[in-house]
Amino acid sequence: MSVYNPEGEQEEYQIIDGQQRLTTVSLLMLAMYHLIRQGKIVPEDPTPDQLFQAIRSLEIIHIKLDPEDNPQLIFESLNSTGLDLSEGDKIRNYILMGLPAKKQEEYYEKYWNKIEQSTNYQVDLFVRDYLSVKQQATPALNKIYRTFKTYVEERDMEMESLLADLLFYARLYRILLTGEFPDKRLRFCIYRLNRLETTVTRPFFLEALRLYQKGTLGTEDLVSVFLVTETYLLRRTICELPTNQLNKIFLLLHKEILRCDGTEEQYLEKLKYTLLSKKDRARFPDDEEFAEAFGTKQIYQMNAKNKRYIMERFENFGTLEDKDVYRHCDDGEYTIEHIMPQHLTPAWVKSLGEEYERIHRTWIHRMANLTLSAYNSKYSNASFMEKRDMEHGFKDSGIRMNQWLASREKWDEEELEERNGLLKQKALEIWSYPRTAFHPKEKQMDTCTLDDDANPTGRKIARFAYKTLEQPVTNWQDMFERVVRMIHTEDKSILNRLAYETDENVDLSVYVSHRKEDLRSAVEIDHGIYVERNTSTWTKLSILKRLFVLYHLDPSDLVFYLRDEEEQEEMGSGTIKETRKKFWTYALPILKEANANEHLFVYANPVQANWISTYFGIAGVQLCCVANQDAVRVEVYIRTDSEEINKRLFDSIAARREAIEQTLGVSLTWDRGEDKKSSKIYYEITGVGIAKEDDWPTAAKFLAKWTGKLYREIVLKYIKGN
Repeated sequence: MSVYNPEGEQEEYQIIDGQQRLTTVSLLMLAMYHLIRQGKIVPEDPTPDQLFQAIRSLEIIHIKLDPEDNPQLIFESLNSTGLDLSEGDKIRNYILMGLPAKKQEEYYEKYWNKIEQSTNYQVDLFVRDYLSVKQQATPALNKIYRTFKTYVEERDMEMESLLADLLFYARLYRILLTGEFPDKRLRFCIYRLNRLETTVTRPFFLEALRLYQKGTLGTEDLVSVFLVTETYLLRRTICELPTNQLNKIFLLLHKEILRCDGTEEQYLEKLKYTLLSKKDRARFPDDEEFAEAFGTKQIYQMNAKNKRYIMERFENFGTLEDKDVYRHCDDGEYTIEHIMPQHLTPAWVKSLGEEYERIHRTWIHRMANLTLSAYNSKYSNASFMEKRDMEHGFKDSGIRMNQWLASREKWDEEELEERNGLLKQKALEIWSYPRTAFHPKEKQMDTCTLDDDANPTGRKIARFAYKTLEQPVTNWQDMFERVVRMIHTEDKSILNRLAYETDENVDLSVYVSHRKEDLRSAVEIDHGIYVERNTSTWTKLSILKRLFVLYHLDPSDLVFYLRDEEEQEEMGSGTIKETRKKFWTYALPILKEANANEHLFVYANPVQANWISTYFGIAGVQLCCVANQDAVRVEVYIRTDSEEINKRLFDSIAARREAIEQTLGVSLTWDRGEDKKSSKIYYEITGVGIAKEDDWPTAAKFLAKWTGKLYREIVLKYIKGN
């Protein structure tokens, strides 16, 4: 495929597609020419003759474009049926192909070639992070080009300005890939993070480096930004917090920092405040949680990159006489040594004492029993004293981690406990908890996403963000309706199918209908498409999660901004806590009277919390009444010390779900709590709560009625009865 080049001295055409094939054939014919000229082959030989005939048999399709044609669009349509180009190749062609020939060559040398070199020719991954910075949304790997094209065209961007901006960020990206930076501390930190493969941090680090280039962030603060992030990642790993949170955390982190006061000043202190303010599964583990987890963590069972990272940090932290632990490990020279061996010998059994099995089982893979050595095979299962005193043993070792071992006279649980305490203190020093005196003038809101494990039920929502669009909302119902409408505009076939084809995806179709009368409280999303809105917050989020799957959307793109749990709000004559206590003072007599025969809530008193519970003699199981601003519910709450017992009890009740719901005449919410210890079963109504005193009689009667119903139909039949 070619296009006429009007700037050529003669009739010239610029090749748009097919360059590689033309070059390959040309080189092949040139090689044949030189071999014939040198006399190494002659035209009568069958090898060259057959090859030449094969070349002559090739079919060439030449598409010549007129100057007014768009070569990029034609190229895309032709290429879609052949071998896919990389996303980076498509982006390059998109930027350069529509330019005049001279501009293409100029921009390629001035910008694109440097972009490729700076990103180590991983242009697609770089552009993905670039778009994450610009849009606060991460495109899927197979949609980088399409997302980039939309980003450029929506903003009608001038190509040279775009290329200049790409090159600016590509040079920052090079620092993240190579660690090429004047400060040694940052070089080593980047190297360690790359060994850990923490690519999710790159959009955030690009912004930090941009501020450094701008002069807003000094070298010391920049280094601290990286080190604080490194500590956050390691502490979360040790405490086994989920990694699926990290992409969204670092995607939005820069924006959250700026939201503290609207400026780029005090960036490091605001970073500390923002990370330390995170809760639940996004939290920054404190010293107590981290030390406890580190002391009991089966470090040896972690993957190789984490084990080597931890060993490197312990060996090199705080000294200028550092060793290239990573290289020695990569070359197989250093390995991780179990001081007490994995397989006990009679000598080790004797030295450990009567409880050798428990000691071995407890301590074998913990950090207290691990060290580095270049002589692991020589140590084998030797006794501790032999490992200490042999040639190249702990006493001869040049590894700092072995110096303390060299002074020990024995190795049993007493030494393990002592070393464990020392290592925990060292870990708190290496990955030190950040401190800051910064506090924003306006309190920042908690955030969570649709794919988070955290349950925001009971929390008030202030606004949500879908992809890059933020919208304020009055409550969860408002959010639900807006989001459903937004995704419906992207593909109207999904809700239409759910509304009319009830046999498919039954779980969702009960909430969607083409007939308003099929639903308890319907909201019209589109003409003739209705969705149920009288559901609990948990059910609304569950519906959205399943819709996002059907729409092939990323649930992490939907972010909720939550009001603080203890936020003070003007509500009549007092605060939220005062209003709750006032409501329970009103509701408790009604609850007690309605359930007097069952002796429920006999000892309950008004509280400031949003829930109140009653017990019935079974440890770990209780009936709870929950009263929020715009919803009330009754739940059977199961939380014993054993997660296994909780799930088994829940499953035994859930097996009778159909019979229970048929008797009650309603659908309950069954929350097994897959990633939590607790489980619960509840019934909720929305639109009635404690925000308005006029609603209190309705709310109290609902709680009184359904407490009795759930007690009789679930507790008595399936819990106390067993």
